Amino acid sequence: MRLTRRDALAALSAVGMGSAAGCSAPDAETWGEEPDSDDTESPDLELADDDLETLVALAGVLYPSEVENVGEFVAEWVRPRVRGRPEHGRGMLDAVSTLNEYAESLDGAAYADLDPDTREELLSYMAVDTADPDPNGDDDERVRYYLVNDLLFGLYASPTGASLAGLENPPGYPGGTASYQRGPE
Repeated sequence: MRLTRRDALAALSAVGMGSAAGCSAPDAETWGEEPDSDDTESPDLELADDDLETLVALAGVLYPSEVENVGEFVAEWVRPRVRGRPEHGRGMLDAVSTLNEYAESLDGAAYADLDPDTREELLSYMAVDTADPDPNGDDDERVRYYLVNDLLFGLYASPTGASLAGLENPPGYPGGTASYQRGPE
């Protein structure tokens, strides 16, 4: 299954960062106030090419083997999240650095430069697969929260990724009652 830019945009819409983002009415507490600097895009916070390469390599381990076009999807999913949510973006960039530090210290190369089996072993060694996601936790918990969960959410919030999980009609997509009355194939 090929992931497209449209899949990334649909996933971004699921988190409120798509084309309708920013169109909500102000609430009573923020009426007439200027937006906080953390609520606006941060032009100085940018995903470097080597950071993106690390995220694509991680997605290559996490995503099912039948998924194609992972690099473009990850770039379209992650770049707006780093720019649009600066605090989360800094956490992601720090978690990428942590993952690369582990790879350098254990295998002598950046995470993206390792072969896929070694990448998967590194995640197991870090216990990322069993860690509780916590943005303020230990290294494994932050990698789980900012990288693993974020990449998986992006995949499964997209229409193509949702269909991989057997969700033919994810929330927010048309289908009507006929899609709910149809049995599994």
